[in-house]
Amino acid sequence: MEDETTPAIEPLKAVDEPLPETPPLIERFLHLDSTDIHISSGEKPYIRVNGDLAPMHGEDAMSAEEVEELTRIILGEEHFQKFIHAHECDYAVSLLSGERMRINASVQRGRISLSIRLLSSKFMALETLGLSRRIVSYICTLRHGMVLVTGATGSGKSTTLASFINEMNMTRSAHIVTIEEPIEYLHKNKTSFVTQREVGSDTKSFSEALRRSFRQDPDIVLIGEMRDEETIRAALTLSETGHLTFGTLHTSEAFQTVIRIIGSFPPTEQERARHVLATTLRVVICQQLVPRIDGKGRVLATETLVVNSIVRALIRENKLHQIPVMMKNGTEQGMSTMNQSLARLVRQRIVSQDIASSFSPDREDFMEELVNRT
Repeated sequence: MEDETTPAIEPLKAVDEPLPETPPLIERFLHLDSTDIHISSGEKPYIRVNGDLAPMHGEDAMSAEEVEELTRIILGEEHFQKFIHAHECDYAVSLLSGERMRINASVQRGRISLSIRLLSSKFMALETLGLSRRIVSYICTLRHGMVLVTGATGSGKSTTLASFINEMNMTRSAHIVTIEEPIEYLHKNKTSFVTQREVGSDTKSFSEALRRSFRQDPDIVLIGEMRDEETIRAALTLSETGHLTFGTLHTSEAFQTVIRIIGSFPPTEQERARHVLATTLRVVICQQLVPRIDGKGRVLATETLVVNSIVRALIRENKLHQIPVMMKNGTEQGMSTMNQSLARLVRQRIVSQDIASSFSPDREDFMEELVNRT
């Protein structure tokens, strides 16, 4: 007989249950060719189109009460109360129309501010991303090791990783585990079995979820963000023990990514970290989305590092400053510097020279690339 003092177990909530109603402002946003909307008390909403922010046409400045009410509706009462307590919230929600949104709620000068991104419900085919065919083929054949996709917020990292996961979901018989905050792309079981965990609701932290993942029999693990030493350490251990590990970092250059990972460890552990990273790292892709010359959206520019035997030696011997030279001369293996990628887009008349130059990490080197290959 059941003990009457035992508290009842609350039923699990439906995953991604859509909002019962779509607020009018969000409905209008959905009909624009825009990826993001920014909302703040006392200001007009701003939207991002082709990478640029502009006021949303026809909208008035929103009062603090209007922003609070909108936040309450799209977060739901439970998450809204958590947000009021913590002053921070990352959340994803589905709409009745089928679209999904990633929401960041924060507080600025004592008032609520929202940053909302429209999430695509469709996966991009790998050949349409703009990555080298050689790199795509190489990554799709990997069975273990680490692949990192890096870049600033809004550079398309999530889209690239979701496309790789979708491809492997269709072509491999594997257990794929994703750990995200929040979950952006929803993967249904195809040839593979997919487990998606959201930090905050399904697990306490990235590092905790990674530790637990060892007992979940994973073959492929996606880490939404490698943000601290504990998470990086767990990710290296995963890839070192025979798992294929995908992750992201907010770095803009490949060799900076290597430096960032090693530098996250205490000085006494950095030599060991270099050896593990040299053994496990396979590819680093640094991304930027650059406006097209025809005004029709943006195109991907990438810096790509393939970790061959020479790069492994450079990492082990702490000669990281030599990595860019290796990348510049490693085109036959699919490597490319950001300036080589930008110069290629200019030569193909996809991006203007002025725009490409503004996205270059080294404008003098960019001009040399453009002149030498023209």
